[in-house]
Amino acid sequence: MALETTEQDSLYSDLEKKSTIEILRNINREDKTVALAVEKALPQIEAFINAALPKMQKGGRLFYIGAGTSGRLGVVDASECPPTFGVPFDLVVGLIAGGDTAIRRAVEYAEDDTAQAWKDLKKHGISEKDVVLGIAASGKTPYVVGGLKKAQLKGILTGCIVCNNGSPVAQAAQFPIEIVVGPEYVTGSTRMKAGTAQKMALNMISTALMIKMGKVKGNKMVDMQLTNNKLLSRGTNMIMAETGATREIAAELLQKYGSVRKAVEEFYASLQ
Repeated sequence: MALETTEQDSLYSDLEKKSTIEILRNINREDKTVALAVEKALPQIEAFINAALPKMQKGGRLFYIGAGTSGRLGVVDASECPPTFGVPFDLVVGLIAGGDTAIRRAVEYAEDDTAQAWKDLKKHGISEKDVVLGIAASGKTPYVVGGLKKAQLKGILTGCIVCNNGSPVAQAAQFPIEIVVGPEYVTGSTRMKAGTAQKMALNMISTALMIKMGKVKGNKMVDMQLTNNKLLSRGTNMIMAETGATREIAAELLQKYGSVRKAVEEFYASLQ
């Protein structure tokens, strides 16, 4: 049987003999192909987003399940949604095989348990109102396959991001997203191009969903959490640009209401 694309030999050999700049140029050359591969999958990404949106608009949550690099990317994307869009911490949830320990350190054989993902999902009270997106570069991770199959049996909407065509993970998902990026620079190292492709797709999915759910106004993160001075300054600038208020007034409004959206609303309300 032919090797999956993600496992095929690198197009480059004798890597250890190459100069630093040769290594960098060749990695960069391969990375340039990733966006084109993602572009080909845009209809699949669109289909998943359009299916997931009504669920989330009615109070459903989005769960990412994955192992290794794929699981970590899901955790990262989920963890960035609350500060960026001001949504509850449990609206987008990233689950990784092996639990939180696996975010920093590989947990041996954690991804090989086909029953564990569903156990992890059940801890969050998952129901048919929610959505599950499996993430697996190889497309055959047992943790992800098992979780998606069980979710489908329970009437839960499912999707996936994989980097091989016709994989078991894709077959277990209603809305598969297949982004085939070709062999990695270091053979089989799917933290490279495959990981980049998955990150790009996750950015698209979470950002598009948040925009469609009204968490962006114009092109601004009006519901972002104001957790540091940089974000306070950004928020003040956003209020100034929207209302024409002075920096002093904009800063006072932001301090008082703790939200760019609320500050702008109250500014205009005060003019009536």
